Amino acid sequence: MASLRAHLGAWMVRRNVRNRLGAMEDVGRIRAVLNGATFPDPPGVRYEAGRLGGVPGEWVRPASGHGARLLYLHGGGFVACSAKTHRPVTGGLARRGLTLFVPDYRLAPEHPFPAPLEDALAAWTAFAAEGPAVIAGDSAGGNLALLVLLAARDRGLPMPRAAALFSPAADLAKTDGSRITNARRDAMFDPVSVARLLPLYLGGGTDPADPAVSPLRADLAGLPPLLFHVGEREILRDDSVLMAEKARAAGVEARAEVFPVVPHVWQFAHSFVPEARRSLDEAAAFLKRHAGP
Repeated sequence: MASLRAHLGAWMVRRNVRNRLGAMEDVGRIRAVLNGATFPDPPGVRYEAGRLGGVPGEWVRPASGHGARLLYLHGGGFVACSAKTHRPVTGGLARRGLTLFVPDYRLAPEHPFPAPLEDALAAWTAFAAEGPAVIAGDSAGGNLALLVLLAARDRGLPMPRAAALFSPAADLAKTDGSRITNARRDAMFDPVSVARLLPLYLGGGTDPADPAVSPLRADLAGLPPLLFHVGEREILRDDSVLMAEKARAAGVEARAEVFPVVPHVWQFAHSFVPEARRSLDEAAAFLKRHAGP
């Protein structure tokens, strides 16, 4: 059963985010809404500007000591957000014993595909060169994290030892399933508006059904352990559920946990919503278990 705070959080997201995003045709408006800070930076965490593989970003570390190494790719529909906007999530993970680098990858429409993926790969390559590590991401960043896994496998690069994905956009071409059944229930997005982001990101030159941008359509054999957390009411629910099913069929250790009521990337609200704290607790434990020393 969902907590009362989960219900309240979903209502607040619907009022303050979905209603303000509107038809999602204006990138400036999308950025103003998604970049607006609504949660404080978690205390007990150090934030330091940095650069990896030529990509700027931010180191997020526990206040004392070092934790298991995690590359985190932020969401934002490929057009918005940054390492700084995602401090509520990345700081929450750092407080749970992880040391993160969060790349500020280039954003569409100024820098369409493959620029964001190129930056994510460059950051991962440099990060992995320093030792064993894991990867995570939310929403569009979850898409990029999955694509980094596939590219690392196919190019013979060091593989992340595990990946935690929060409501990833795993199939950019999908129009059925939860895209329909949750069109009104999703507290943050409707599928028609989200579809308007695709031409901005893909630039008209890439088929959204291409496995190069939709990891759900790729061969998943050989990937490391995967953990998916997604909301039952999200339009992206099936991306996580089907991705975990397909990964298991390919011999990959994978699990999808579906949380009732919570809105998209509810992990932002871990200071308020108990389901968000549980998600970060479980994801951090999973990543540390696989990260190695």
